[in-house]
Amino acid sequence: MIEQFAIEGRKIGGNHCFIIAEIAQSHDGSLGMAHAYIDAVAKTGADAIKFQTHIAEAESSAHEKWRVKFSPQDTTRMDYWRRMEFTFEQWIGLKRHAEEMNLIFLSSPFSYEAFELLDQIGVSAWKVASGEVNNEPFLKKMAATKKPMLISSGMSELKELDIAVSIAENFGTKYAVMQCTTEYPTSASRVGLNLIEDFKNRYNCPIGYSDHSGLVCTGIAAYTLGATILENHITMSREMFGPDVSSSLTTNEFKNLVDSVRFLEIAKSNPVDKDIQSGSLEKIKSIFSKSLFLKEKLKKGTIIMDEHLCMKKPGGGIHPNHIDKIIGKKMKIDLNKDEMILHQHIE
Repeated sequence: MIEQFAIEGRKIGGNHCFIIAEIAQSHDGSLGMAHAYIDAVAKTGADAIKFQTHIAEAESSAHEKWRVKFSPQDTTRMDYWRRMEFTFEQWIGLKRHAEEMNLIFLSSPFSYEAFELLDQIGVSAWKVASGEVNNEPFLKKMAATKKPMLISSGMSELKELDIAVSIAENFGTKYAVMQCTTEYPTSASRVGLNLIEDFKNRYNCPIGYSDHSGLVCTGIAAYTLGATILENHITMSREMFGPDVSSSLTTNEFKNLVDSVRFLEIAKSNPVDKDIQSGSLEKIKSIFSKSLFLKEKLKKGTIIMDEHLCMKKPGGGIHPNHIDKIIGKKMKIDLNKDEMILHQHIE
């Protein structure tokens, strides 16, 4: 039995899909843009908005070389992380704004200091970034708070995921595991939708999918395969600047994803029984099915032959399946060409 839980009253598991809009660094260090994303995400119908909390001095060093050249504004990666920082008061403002827009505020911490900041402002769950899953001391700090942990698997082997899950379980902390591929954008051959079922069989928790494909269809497929959490990067436009734009959905695409999943939630919650359904189909069946009609005028006493009959819409008369029971019968009255033949017309 999968252990379900809730974040701020919103169910994780079951037929409801918890949908997260990942901002990451799409705000490019602009507080105004970060607030604009909150307004945009609220219009999509997502459950939560997720940022990343970076404190450069606590997280990075001069030795970090990854993605240094993508931005003409930053000489080093440390410069970039500094530009992504917000103050404690600014984070409080972002959280308050999200809550006003009926969004759950989440942010992934990337250092102890970021964890303490987010814990102090009162995040209700931890989104564990892929690169932190093998950081056992960090996981223990999160698990010790008893706040639910959403564990992203992008950079983890199964043995590392097993350890992360065991840490959550040892603290009695609710958790979910999310299939993720750390490839921006993720190619079709690397999406790993098969792992949703594998994780469902391996872990006693809700399974999610964190998408970097930049396509709406991938998240929809993940939901139909059993993912009950979806996380997608979001961007205002494909023309926006930033390292995650190619793996993001636009705001319109994100709304399409949410609307599609909400439609499927209703579909999955309402199984159809074809036998029970058939009773409600009589009216529409009478419109689209056919009855027996006369090809020509027949007089009273005429023996009905196959060549006298045709099949036309609407239904409601003698069904074509009963044609053999009509052939050989005698007409009781005169009936014109193109008239529906009924049982009272024959002897």
